[in-house]
Amino acid sequence: MTKRLLDFAGKDFLNVTPLELKQSILASEGRIIMAENVPTEQPYLNSLTNAEIERAAGADLILFNVLDLIEPEIKGIPSNIPQSEHIKWIHNAICRPIGINLEPIDKKATMNQERHEISIGRIVSPKTLKLADEYGFSFICLTGNPGTGVSNSAIKDSIEMARKHFKGLIIAGKMHGAGVDEPVMNLEIAKDFIKAGIDVLLVPAPYTVPHFMEQDLRAIVDMVKEFNKGKDIKEKVLIMAANGTSQDSSDEYTIRKIGLAAKACGVDLHHIGDSFNGVCLPENIYALGVAIRGKRHQLTMLARSNFRGE
Repeated sequence: MTKRLLDFAGKDFLNVTPLELKQSILASEGRIIMAENVPTEQPYLNSLTNAEIERAAGADLILFNVLDLIEPEIKGIPSNIPQSEHIKWIHNAICRPIGINLEPIDKKATMNQERHEISIGRIVSPKTLKLADEYGFSFICLTGNPGTGVSNSAIKDSIEMARKHFKGLIIAGKMHGAGVDEPVMNLEIAKDFIKAGIDVLLVPAPYTVPHFMEQDLRAIVDMVKEFNKGKDIKEKVLIMAANGTSQDSSDEYTIRKIGLAAKACGVDLHHIGDSFNGVCLPENIYALGVAIRGKRHQLTMLARSNFRGE
């Protein structure tokens, strides 16, 4: 499959391999949206999952946060669907690639806030990586929630672990400090993650964390573009700009400004977070989509039937 993701029909999303997905994102030239949500929270609207709402607002990829892979539960799924089938049901229902956050906890990290303990089903390990494979996730994101104590050193070690136990795409990086007293992202951190074997480098979007602006992102993008020269898609590294602080629930002007700044710097896809009680505001996903790809592509992605492509 050599289509741009922008040209995918419904069944293309379900049948795409990880490398095809990676190539389709690259070919879409900075116009792809990954929306994050917490599926264990009460849904934004009754009788719907947060994933369905985000997909309807224009999300191309869905990232689940705070989902325990040992006991996965997605609120809003019809009551006649057993919990063991929740992930399969939502994948087919939204007809979009899905991924999950797994957190590389560093018990030795120097914290700048109280540490929040999380369940083992949310922590990256050989067991959770294998479960992510079995459930059919197209990608994992090695990152940290606020106060969980995820360090860049632990992320680097987890990348190497993931290469051994997960067949999908590996996204890695920090959207914010995760409670650890260290830089969120810089050139040296980016180089370490690339050397460890990532598919997608997660970096903060401009203006979303202190002391990280367009020039900081551009320096990292330029380094990655140089690294990618002459390589095939398996070896290339994509860049995802993450709006993963509470600014994902900002006004639409701020959303557009962050998205356009990231696109101008050269990122391949845009993440938008889940700070509004576990979901991204639908109007902000829509505003981001219109800003980075225009109404033609935005409406096409919204309107194209899941049955197309059969």
